[in-house]
Amino acid sequence: MKDTANNKDYALLSYHHIPGVHKIEIFERAGGYETMKECFKKEPEAIKEEVKASGLRGRGGAGFATGVKWGFFTKDRKAIKYLLCNADESEPGTFKDRFLVERNPHILIEGMIISAWALATQKGYIYIRGEFYQQAVILERAIKEAYAKGYLGKNILGSGFDFDLYVHRGAGAYICGEETGMISSLEGKKGQPKLKPPFPAIKGYRGLPTMVNNVESLAAIPWIMKYGAPAYKQWGTEKSPGTKLFSISGDVNKPGVIEVPLSTSLKDIIEIHCGGMRNGNKLKAVIPGGSSAPIFNAADSYLVKMDYEDVAAKGSMLGSGAIIVLDETRNMGDVLKWTLEFYHHESCGQCTPCREGTGWLESVFKRKEKGQAHISDIDLLDKTASSMRGQTICALADAAAMPTQGMIKVFREELEAYVMTPAKVMTKK
Repeated sequence: MKDTANNKDYALLSYHHIPGVHKIEIFERAGGYETMKECFKKEPEAIKEEVKASGLRGRGGAGFATGVKWGFFTKDRKAIKYLLCNADESEPGTFKDRFLVERNPHILIEGMIISAWALATQKGYIYIRGEFYQQAVILERAIKEAYAKGYLGKNILGSGFDFDLYVHRGAGAYICGEETGMISSLEGKKGQPKLKPPFPAIKGYRGLPTMVNNVESLAAIPWIMKYGAPAYKQWGTEKSPGTKLFSISGDVNKPGVIEVPLSTSLKDIIEIHCGGMRNGNKLKAVIPGGSSAPIFNAADSYLVKMDYEDVAAKGSMLGSGAIIVLDETRNMGDVLKWTLEFYHHESCGQCTPCREGTGWLESVFKRKEKGQAHISDIDLLDKTASSMRGQTICALADAAAMPTQGMIKVFREELEAYVMTPAKVMTKK
């Protein structure tokens, strides 16, 4: 793939290697905001139909069709409603949205303005993870630049359309990445998910219709509207069209963020885009979609294609596209322990199966630290995880259960050896 600006080989990173593209004058010089200007000449319904025809799927993890989701939104252009960008990127291994925001905030802003015009939302919020202070500053500066150009505010470019955009920083709670928990937090309430229905598109922020989309999803809108749905569908598969940003971390030579067509093989991502395994070590396992995704062993990793259907068919999920690569030196017991600690810590405590289940998973797996482990603990972990799935308001319980069961399925013998190996006791010299 080429790395030149405004070419058809990238939908999201076409501006990436232009120095200073986070500044509006440089972004505009490369063609930025031109698509937005053209979209104001189009009927809003035409924009929605183009997005639907593109097959763009939500890039936050669930993979629900963006155009279909937009179709649930009220068409009353006089109704008060909101557009909410989910930038609360908090799952271990995921950093694509942070990368996009800090390198090219204007592509997100342009996507939000186009989306707001199509959906007739008068106000927009970018809810960004609390730890992303630098990225929040970059966004606020970019929004100020867009206001100065007349791209935000009252009567944008003489269109008669008003749209105001704000940045809201979270307070570090992973659970607020779930859309209803995010809305609760935005309202100043405790960040806890709510039962659905009603969905936010019907009753969201302040009880009004609210469209929630991921950073990557919104940033793809300008390219789709510039080149058209057929061009976007040249990539990927019929059910998983387009390109995808992947956050790659772990034991590879070149970790980072890449953009490739959906259905690119995981083998090519590791060996070609990431330069192979670090230090010449052998691949042991890959977590394909963030810490909540069930793990693949080395053999299965080299057979999977990175699209929603193929990853699911092989027993895991694409999720947010966070690929965590593990080599032969990694202890799978440690990997699972760190995962369970995270989900127990991040449970909001609202649902009993999650509150108690995540705590139970962590405490059982860490019995070895007290010399109380038994080989049957692995079966107990599997049984506990199974009882948690599908029993809670949001998917955090499932996010803890799925990697637990996946790890047991693939690395049972190693986990049994791990729990039966006495924990090291740290002593002062």
